[in-house]
Amino acid sequence: MRISVAILAAAVLAGCASRASDITAAYVSPLTYESYTCDQLREEATRVSSRAIAATGAQNQRASNDAVATGVSLILFWPAAFLVRGDGAQAAELARLKGEMDAIEQVSTRKRCGIEFQRTPQPVATPVMERG
Repeated sequence: MRISVAILAAAVLAGCASRASDITAAYVSPLTYESYTCDQLREEATRVSSRAIAATGAQNQRASNDAVATGVSLILFWPAAFLVRGDGAQAAELARLKGEMDAIEQVSTRKRCGIEFQRTPQPVATPVMERG
């Protein structure tokens, strides 16, 4: 009995959605932004940052919902384990946005635009822009 509960718990936990901070950036080529001017890079940085903030909140909410479903399934009602959704398109979108932020920052550094994304404890990145 204990072994089957342990196996069920491991299976459910493996399917839980990741916190946004645990999702690594997908590679996005800096060449995508090479033709952008500094002003265009600033605009794109603001746009990508806004989308990343929204995606981070949605991913963290999904992770919280999965954690609740996992707790309910392990303690009260095992069929609730089927409510655990895990990572999906939302996590992939967040990884892509993080990659875009990295690429924009690299091009900004190379062009001396002064755009750096401010990393916070929860990886919500917002661009810090200096006119120079």
